[in-house]
Amino acid sequence: MVTTIVEEPVGVDRAGDPVSDMDPTPVDKSAPIFVAGHRGLVGSAVVRKLQFLGYTNVLLRTHSELDLTIQSAVDDFFASQKPSYVILAAAKVGGIHANNTYPADFITINLQIQTNVITSAFKHNTKKLLFLGSSCIYPKFAPQPIPENALLTGPLEPTNEWYAIAKISGIKMCQAFRLQHSFDAISAMPTNLYGPNDNFHPENSHVLPALLRRFHEAKVNNVAEVVVWGSGKPLREFLHVDDLADAVVFLMENYSGLDHVNVGSGKEVSIRELAELVKDVVEYKGEIVWDSSKPDGTPRKLMDNSKLAEIGWEAKISLRDGLKDTYKWYLENVVNQQ
Repeated sequence: MVTTIVEEPVGVDRAGDPVSDMDPTPVDKSAPIFVAGHRGLVGSAVVRKLQFLGYTNVLLRTHSELDLTIQSAVDDFFASQKPSYVILAAAKVGGIHANNTYPADFITINLQIQTNVITSAFKHNTKKLLFLGSSCIYPKFAPQPIPENALLTGPLEPTNEWYAIAKISGIKMCQAFRLQHSFDAISAMPTNLYGPNDNFHPENSHVLPALLRRFHEAKVNNVAEVVVWGSGKPLREFLHVDDLADAVVFLMENYSGLDHVNVGSGKEVSIRELAELVKDVVEYKGEIVWDSSKPDGTPRKLMDNSKLAEIGWEAKISLRDGLKDTYKWYLENVVNQQ
């Protein structure tokens, strides 16, 4: 006996229409919306934005309440809570040292989180899911500004390839579920972020929070100079995390497409200009000394944000205003807690 299995064609819905792009549907502000990773830099900003906009049913779980790496626990959560919307901001993150030291953790844990959440969201009829990635998904020598179609066109930066590969897999998983099952899963790729709840660790933080902390401590301790690595010439793009949160909600309400979307400020600043700006915001009166014996890193790393601009969104918080806000948060929540 021959058994014939009839499947829906991949890439079309049950009516035979393409599903790579769908018309966005209004988001019900009273429906349950699960923010995974709500204690982190991004997740906490998303929660603030949702609450400000009047979303009344935001679902939150700490790691101790829900371990997203455990498939059965995630599935039980979705079965009982049935979130209508999901914003997937949970991830294992870290700097170069952490990525080099724990490559297995970075690829395994992030793959587990993404697979469990996306699969359970589809299984339990979530209406829409937004997956948050990182600009490190792009090739080390991507064209500048970096367009979305630069993905998978060249080798990755070796120091964070484990994390990047996991994030690329998340993008492709969202695309696969959209194509095969018409699941409205979208992806957003933010540029370098900063703001409240950032990591100000003296060794493991990124350049902007590291500079804030260094200039603040030099000011408090009356240190005559602050040494900054490199020449100060590399260009970087920074986005305040509250702007990202605004973009996330905007995309949930206005975008439903197969391709991921870059999210950035569209503005570059040299590391030298950034250091001078941080010095000014902190009101440090000493000197900046540049240690040119130390590496500069990538000369330029700018996202092409034209796709998001065409949809109708652009960043609103200036770097100076964002730095003032971040420094205020650092004083109140880090310095005053020591």
